[in-house]
Amino acid sequence: MISQSAFRGKRVWLSGHTGFKGGWLATWLLEAGAIVTGFSLPPVTPFFRQLRIGKRLRHEIGDLRNFKKVRQSILRCRPHYVFHLAAQPLVRESYRNPLETYEVNALGTGHVLQALRELRNPCAAVLVTTDKVYRNHEQHRAFRESDALGGKDPYSASKAAAEILIESYHNSFFQNHPVRIASARSGNVIGGGDYAENRIVPDAFRALRSGRAIPVRNPASIRPWQHVLEPTAGYLALALHLSSNRKTARAYNFGPSPRDQKTVSALVRQILKNWPGRWRRIREKNPPHEAGRLQLNNQQAWRELGWKPRLSFAQSVAMTMDWYRESIQPNFNAFQACRQQIEEYANMDPR
Repeated sequence: MISQSAFRGKRVWLSGHTGFKGGWLATWLLEAGAIVTGFSLPPVTPFFRQLRIGKRLRHEIGDLRNFKKVRQSILRCRPHYVFHLAAQPLVRESYRNPLETYEVNALGTGHVLQALRELRNPCAAVLVTTDKVYRNHEQHRAFRESDALGGKDPYSASKAAAEILIESYHNSFFQNHPVRIASARSGNVIGGGDYAENRIVPDAFRALRSGRAIPVRNPASIRPWQHVLEPTAGYLALALHLSSNRKTARAYNFGPSPRDQKTVSALVRQILKNWPGRWRRIREKNPPHEAGRLQLNNQQAWRELGWKPRLSFAQSVAMTMDWYRESIQPNFNAFQACRQQIEEYANMDPR
């Protein structure tokens, strides 16, 4: 498992700290003793406020599209580690606001890379994209890092564009530079603290809490579901690998074991085992395109980073719903709930 002492006293620049995955990563880094600068838009969900970590890190509100602010923040921090998670993360939102999605996800990543060029201290930078960067022909196999990039919807295409930017900057500017960069492509993450619209687990929580049926749009779609702590551990492992190895791959998949890549209906049934209720199929007229099958091959991360999933599909869902159940109790402490699950996860053996 990751040596948390490796981050103690280290300066970390983390974009997207007010979001779902960013909040979990910020919590883990703070517990590891890191000195964290968070750069993000104001929180749009309750999770960051629930965590109450704003005073435990340098909390900076900023927009990735503003290069001047991105540059100032990174150079002021002088980070040993960078984790770039900030993004417009929703497929359906990308159809409503495609240009903003491209600006944030592609150009915003370019702004981070350009600012990193000015650092003179050694730094390991992990730039997070998505499992949706691949040109997806719905084939019955898991994507490898060497597969072609693509994207039919604006979100996927914007993240594929970010990957091309990362590769270009690596080849053009970071070959003999104290900053080392790599991208991380993770599967569909679940976990407590996700309150986004049009995501199946937050939709399920909202429905179950109010006694309604869970609305399900695409029950047969297959996704690489994984608890948020799985890719978070992968990002930390990749950062440590970059800091000590000059020769490394440019991109890494972080996905669940093949047997845990399930349909949406399987996920909903597992949720209902932990929180009894019911679900119903939602049929839409002219719905936007979303991939029906998406699977990741994670063997490269296992071989090179020693990273491997620790949670089964059932365990991931159980941990997620436990967190949400606790969240509606009086005096709920989100930071302690996350801290406890991080500790439990860290003590598990790889599967």
